[in-house]
Amino acid sequence: MRNAFLFAALLFSACTVAQTPKFTKGASVNGWRGPQNTGVYPDKGLLNEWPADGPKKIFEVDNAGKGYSSPQVVGDRIYLTGLNDQEDKEVLNCYKLDGSKVYTVEYGHRWQGSYPETRTTATFSDGRLYVISGMGEVVCLNAEDGKILWTVNAGEKYGRKAGMWGTSECPLVYDDKVIYTPSGEQATIVALNKFTGEEIWKSASLGDRGCYVSPILIEYKGKRQIIGSTASHVFGANPETGEIEWTFDDWGPKHYGNTNSRRGGDNIATNSPLYSDGRIFLCHGYDINGFQLQLADDLKSVTVTWRTEALDTHHGGYVLVGDNIYGSNWLNNNAGNWCCIDWKTGQTKYETAWEGKGKGSIISADGKLICYDERRGTVGLAKATPEGFNVVSEFRITNGSGPYWAHPTISKGILYVRHAGTFCAYKI
Repeated sequence: MRNAFLFAALLFSACTVAQTPKFTKGASVNGWRGPQNTGVYPDKGLLNEWPADGPKKIFEVDNAGKGYSSPQVVGDRIYLTGLNDQEDKEVLNCYKLDGSKVYTVEYGHRWQGSYPETRTTATFSDGRLYVISGMGEVVCLNAEDGKILWTVNAGEKYGRKAGMWGTSECPLVYDDKVIYTPSGEQATIVALNKFTGEEIWKSASLGDRGCYVSPILIEYKGKRQIIGSTASHVFGANPETGEIEWTFDDWGPKHYGNTNSRRGGDNIATNSPLYSDGRIFLCHGYDINGFQLQLADDLKSVTVTWRTEALDTHHGGYVLVGDNIYGSNWLNNNAGNWCCIDWKTGQTKYETAWEGKGKGSIISADGKLICYDERRGTVGLAKATPEGFNVVSEFRITNGSGPYWAHPTISKGILYVRHAGTFCAYKI
């Protein structure tokens, strides 16, 4: 399954039907990876090719603070989290659309272990911003001036049992609720009142450690459900009560580095699931592979519809465009191929190397894929088509240091790309 193969040619104008986002009622459309965590942005009329030296740069900011989070663009403001100058606290920066800063405010403590850079992308709802620090502090801020409206040290309050990379969660906000996944012995998932921070409900505990997945809210057969993850489980929770209505942990045999060790999905899940019409797709790196689950009509159980060994995304996300899933897989921590998987059948349409690059993050808009190589900082443009992976334009992000793990963002035809404390805006 790992043999890289290149297609000789691809007509960039091949017909592709873009996936139309179906918004779940009550959920914020200003969260991580665009509207309701899909990675697919609504922008149309984007360039089919970029200039040879890359798209026109609108601005570059080089003091945003170290982080892996993504810019959140709402109206005429850009919100981006990072570390402060001393690198001991997390901050929220607010910018105008020309890159000039409006304010910076400290809101919480960074993760104290490895890779301490800020993870959380702010979620916007009703004039407020919601973030979760690396230590599990859930914070609400006034978007206009950055004033902290409330803080709940939810990690401490609920006995957070974090993995070795701390809390790496972006808030799910819907109705009057903010969702956080502390895991551990007290509760797997909790809902706080988005106006006051008071507890609305907490679920039973699965007795499991946390992972690094931001939960999503879905709707099926007229009912809603939260889909989330712990280190060893995927689960569906009732969004009104917190009752965990189903769990999945049938990972099968997995291998991490050698064929004699079993991982069981433990401690490395990072990607929010994809959802469409009662079906859920998720995958993890380290050869844990990918799974599609079918929800029962009553949302009380799931069954496996198919499994794939081709797509096991590390932490770059994946997108559903038309009837196909696109993303990169894990060959090792430094390398991966780019894949297309049929949503309905799990068939591998292609698994292809991006010449001279490796795996990375992916987003989509206007029937196009924008890929961000995590080791070299190359940003590539390709058509979202199952006929093959062909990058027609690319340029490199050269400022900043460390891995290129932040997922890009698109808003009103502008591409925002972050690397460590630098982020840039490009007209696409």
